[in-house]
Amino acid sequence: MTISKTYMILGINTAVEMLRPGAKWEWTGGVGFTRWDDPRSKPSHDEVMETIDKIKAFEDSINTIWLPEQVEEAEQRERNIEKAMASTTTLLD
Repeated sequence: MTISKTYMILGINTAVEMLRPGAKWEWTGGVGFTRWDDPRSKPSHDEVMETIDKIKAFEDSINTIWLPEQVEEAEQRERNIEKAMASTTTLLD
């Protein structure tokens, strides 16, 4: 496995913070917002996803150069996540 791109700011948290700074909310994958405590209207699922796409495009436009040890750390994190997901799937089966 080779890490070709690691996104530093990409994610739902960043997108929602950019759309509604300081809002209090919870998001459940596959569902969307499960709590919205803010006087402003919550952004739509499409609005959040479009913002994520814009963040990704911005990060893709930056020529990040990683040190070999940073690549190894990222690859180790990815392996740990894969192991944790595999053990969770095993527990659910």
